[in-house]
Amino acid sequence: MRYLRLLFVVALALVLVAVALANRGAVTLSLFPANFGQYLGGDWSLQLPLFLVILGAFALGMLAGLVWEWLREAHIRREARQRQAQVDRLEAELGHLRQRHAAPKDDVLAILDAPAPAPAAATPGAQLPAPR
Repeated sequence: MRYLRLLFVVALALVLVAVALANRGAVTLSLFPANFGQYLGGDWSLQLPLFLVILGAFALGMLAGLVWEWLREAHIRREARQRQAQVDRLEAELGHLRQRHAAPKDDVLAILDAPAPAPAAATPGAQLPAPR
């Protein structure tokens, strides 16, 4: 599996290098539509190689998708945190109940709950005679 992942990364790197070499020409990237930047003052455009525009747009799309999914799954993470807090609370309560009910409070109940002692080995002469 690791070699397959490495092969994929190498193929992706080769494709990106090929795109960069094939699109080295300079293009003008404008932030606002034509003549709108003059009302704001300044030059709102710059010259970039085309491959930087392509890779930048790809990176911005990936970032937008990441943020979109993170926001979409926020309710799932919140519910998981709430359920984990409930599980922790119930486990703590169970531990407290086990400690509270583990040992009987009454001495008589403690004697009754204690395991019975093992029978002692019979010694000769300590037994009653057999009935006739």
